[in-house]
Formats: sequence, C-alpha cells, structure tokens
Amino acid sequence: MEIVADTLDDVLWALYPALLSSTSKVPSSRGDTLELTGVSIRLQKPRARLSRTSSRGKPYSCLGELLWYLTRDNSLDFIRYYISRYKNESEDGETVYGGYGPRLFNMRGVNQIDAVIELLKRKSSSRRAAIQLLNAEDVDEKHKEIPCTTTMQFMVRDGLLNMVTTMRSNDAFMGLPHDVFCFTMMQEIIARAIECEVGEYFHYVGSMHLYLSDCEGAKSYLAEGIQSRIEMPPMPAGDPWGPIGRILEVEGAIRRHEEVDTANWPDGGYWGDLVRLLQIFAASGCEERIEQIKSTMEFDRFGVYIDPRKGSTVRKPFIDRVLKFDFR
Repeated sequence: MEIVADTLDDVLWALYPALLSSTSKVPSSRGDTLELTGVSIRLQKPRARLSRTSSRGKPYSCLGELLWYLTRDNSLDFIRYYISRYKNESEDGETVYGGYGPRLFNMRGVNQIDAVIELLKRKSSSRRAAIQLLNAEDVDEKHKEIPCTTTMQFMVRDGLLNMVTTMRSNDAFMGLPHDVFCFTMMQEIIARAIECEVGEYFHYVGSMHLYLSDCEGAKSYLAEGIQSRIEMPPMPAGDPWGPIGRILEVEGAIRRHEEVDTANWPDGGYWGDLVRLLQIFAASGCEERIEQIKSTMEFDRFGVYIDPRKGSTVRKPFIDRVLKFDFR
C-alpha cells in the first residue's frame, strides 16, 4: 500500500480503512492484529505532524517521547510520566532496553546524530547519512521490546532535507502518530543544524498493524470527520541544540510542579510554546492555571489540544534522579 499525503490526518484517513478491511490476521505477544505488509507513506508537509482530532492529537506524549530521545538516556522514570504503558516494556524497573536515546547518541560509542550532521555539512549530497536503531543482537528474543525502527536516513536534495525511516513493525493506532511527530521533529532539528530547509518525509513499514483491541478506536477516529489542515510553525533558524538543552533543563522542574517563567523565554516563541505545553500537561485538571498558560501561547492553534487538559487528571511527577545534559 502506498499513501501520499500532506498531513498526518490524511495518512490515517487512508490507512485505517485499509487496515480495518484487511483479511490478514496475525497474532502477536500483545494480542491479535490486522496487518498490511510493505506500507509506504510519503508525507509532503512534515510539519503537519499532529492529528487535529481529539482522539489522535497527542502533542504532550509525542513531545515527551521526543524529549526522552533527546536526553540520550533510556530512563523509565522520564518516559512513564508521559506514556505510562512504557512500564510494561522495562525489564529492570529502571530502564527501557529498546529506548532510542542511547542508540541515537551513543551507539557503540558513536554519536550518530552528530555524525550525520557533520557528514551533511561536509558533503550535502551524501547517501551515507544513515542512523542504525536495530542491532544484530536484538533479534534473539532475549528482551521484552526492541526498536521498531530499523534505520533513519537523511538526504539533502534541491536544498531540502528529506528523511527516510524504515520500520520492521508499526502499531498504526498508538505508535504511528508518535513516530511521525518524533521523527519529523528530528528531521527539522537536523535541517536547522545544517542550515537547510525541510523537504519531505518517507516512512516505510514491513508490518503495519492494528490491534483488534484498537479497532473501535480507529472507527471512532474516522467518525470524527475531516479535520483542518494546519502545520506547526517552522522551527526558528539557527543552532537548535541550545534551546533543546534549556528545555530539558527545565523539564524536571515542570514535572515537579515548580514555577518556570516563560514570559521572556530566551529562545523565542516557538521554543517557549513547547515549554508551555509541558507546563499545561503538568497542570492537567487545574483549569485556572491552564487558562493562564494558554493566554501566553504564541501559536494559538495549539488551543485545540489545551482545553481538554482542563478536565484531565493532575500529573504526578516521576523523577528519582537528576539527569545531566551535555549539549554542544
């Protein structure tokens, strides 16, 4: 199956009906699935990375997962605050074996992100700017969970940075919206690091599947109807690693419900808005506080995701240790 679309919602609108009508029923360790093999997705507007629906619009858990990658760590404490089901993927109660952070930034001592950036700065036409996520030893079934992503490749063509992701397996309902968000954000981060604009995003999947337990959720999503076609604003020009480091430094304070002033955030409205999303997630259920933060958002289209947090459960902090970040 091949899908060419502008937005994540366009992708899901094509994908879910095809999965729901699939006759290929495949068992897995987490339950039976409906499967499509060899799925190709071409997202022409990578900044349209968030679903506009109430059911698949997941900016908080998506942002949390991206930041987890960027901590360069695989700490369970960090990610379970945003996505509690990760506790089921930990074998020691402290880490997640398949976590992407160490694999991206310290694969056998190699910082793959830095290597890709330096290569593309030196030779923008290179076909070698590829990152490996799946290890040869991951195939032996010793671990509860291994990376679903096998490789990421970055290619500059016609002055634009394209990204190609290959997946051995992809959960269409829970996983795909997070993957598209995180990977296209990585694409834009690297584009800014090499002073390039964002091109297209390509996502190739061996087994695209929908758990039978999520079929009703997929049907409910489709019943929400066609959504507005809105992109996130462009990431500001300039080195992104300074702002990313500052966000990670305050993330722990936010989850501990400490005050973080974003009124004069040093890196501008784009990065300040990401901090404010973290604050809104931490303030879930506190209507007055959420409304106050919402009034300071620069990108007002985030509002569709903010109002539902007013009635959500207050987030409890999960933080047992201080993480140190070393950004260039």
